[in-house]
Amino acid sequence: MTPFLAEITGTALLVLLGDGVVANVVLNKTKGHDGGWIVITFGWGMAVFVGVFASAAASGAHLNPAVTIGLAAQGAFEWARVPAFIGAQFIGAMIGAILVWISYRQHFDSTSDPNAKLAVFCTAPAIRNPLNNVITEMIGTFVLVLGVLLMSKPDLKLGPLDALPVALLVLGIGLSLGGPTGYAINPARDLGPRIMHAFLPIKGKRDSDWAYAWVPVLGPIAGGVAAALVFNHVLK
Repeated sequence: MTPFLAEITGTALLVLLGDGVVANVVLNKTKGHDGGWIVITFGWGMAVFVGVFASAAASGAHLNPAVTIGLAAQGAFEWARVPAFIGAQFIGAMIGAILVWISYRQHFDSTSDPNAKLAVFCTAPAIRNPLNNVITEMIGTFVLVLGVLLMSKPDLKLGPLDALPVALLVLGIGLSLGGPTGYAINPARDLGPRIMHAFLPIKGKRDSDWAYAWVPVLGPIAGGVAAALVFNHVLK
């Protein structure tokens, strides 16, 4: 598998299982309806495990533009390869979102709350304050990227057996820091499915909240770069 295809595959699995657990909890008439925050965070942790395990050997399992840009800023990844990796991540995220919609079509139709339908695809803040929301996303992604750098081998490429520590890291971020914004900590994971929400023929949907869409893009990228700088100049 080429690195490009691996990033598509890993990110598609990540979003399929991650957005899938949200759909299972928030949409009506599912077996997991009202399962709660613990189910969502645990499901996202397992989604990360599967995505990383599936793609680590071929691409290093970035699956996240903030990770790719952070590794490039840290000097462990070529800047020339960044656009292709980010493109693959967005393609994979959109594929995963489409598959979630196909899987839960009847439950989207059975759900009247348009905010719940949007929540399947992307994040929204519990208290809307753009500055605070950006800071929260920065902190969460800082922890993610710094953790990945600290756990990585010298060549900064994760192997398949390193998928579990990364999954536990994301689980910890979700449980501890996810409450204010829903912890996007990944621009592709948020923006790719948000675009699909806008285009898919979802019955009774609302707008895709474009006024907030920049927050889970800018915050994670800034947090990833900050983690790379701290790793290089303080911890390395």
